Amino acid sequence: MRALTSTTALTAAALGAGGLAYAGGVERRAFALRRFDVPCLPVGSRPLRLLHLSDVHMAPGQHKKQAWLRRLADVEPDLVVNTGDNLAHLRSVPVVLRSYGELLDLPGVFVMGSNDYFAPVLKNPARYLLPAGVVRAKGTPLPWRELRDGFCERGWLDLDNVRGELRVGSLRLALSGVDDPHLRYDDLAAVAGPADPEADLAVGVAHAPYLRVLDAFTRDGHHLVLAGHTHGGQLRLPGIGALVTNCDLDRARARGLHQHTVGGRTSWLHVSAGLGTSPFAPVRLCCRPEATLLTLVPADSG
Repeated sequence: MRALTSTTALTAAALGAGGLAYAGGVERRAFALRRFDVPCLPVGSRPLRLLHLSDVHMAPGQHKKQAWLRRLADVEPDLVVNTGDNLAHLRSVPVVLRSYGELLDLPGVFVMGSNDYFAPVLKNPARYLLPAGVVRAKGTPLPWRELRDGFCERGWLDLDNVRGELRVGSLRLALSGVDDPHLRYDDLAAVAGPADPEADLAVGVAHAPYLRVLDAFTRDGHHLVLAGHTHGGQLRLPGIGALVTNCDLDRARARGLHQHTVGGRTSWLHVSAGLGTSPFAPVRLCCRPEATLLTLVPADSG
């Protein structure tokens, strides 16, 4: 029995080491483009191709990620939505702007995430199991104003605690966004009120999908809500999925396309698992880094 127990322990250790090596050396660089159809446009509308980017967590030396991002222009999206956490290093802003490349020539909107404002810090992984809302340490301030100005100079719309409007092709979009809810920078009062009923599509944008934000956007009649932050759980287990979301969103919706219902109203919700990781936790398991191409199509007229 002792020999069997020792063998089992060695096997488990070997599997664990192998899984960690795969998660850190292979999967976190296995970038994927996810695709979903979202039936949220008025009947008779032409489809709109929306590229959702989130949680890039760029460092200057991440050349494979930078090259992969530059190729995303080849999917020819009509609109780019960036839900924050672009940075992971003080010198990352020029790298991010070069990596987005031709995407910055397209209509786009963005909000900031916590790791646009502050560099990641080393944390005890057990802290992610604490209740959402626990105050967490902030790292070195990052040059977020430089990032914001770089996006705005190329024509992207800053949606941090503001409402806006954008015309994409023949469609008129009403947009509402909030600054990072994870840092409690969101000002829901600033964007409160019914979404424009004359718009073809109303979209809510946030970095972190806290329920207070999802509820507010849904109650106000937004057809689609986009967020990131969760990394899809980052470490997922077969048959279980995400262990944490790092906010108060349920684990079942840690990534992908879902619906959110409150007060008798329902919005489509897409949560991006993102393209990066903290430099202090450079692993992904059963959760490839991703961007998402959402093809918005007319809702069922029946």
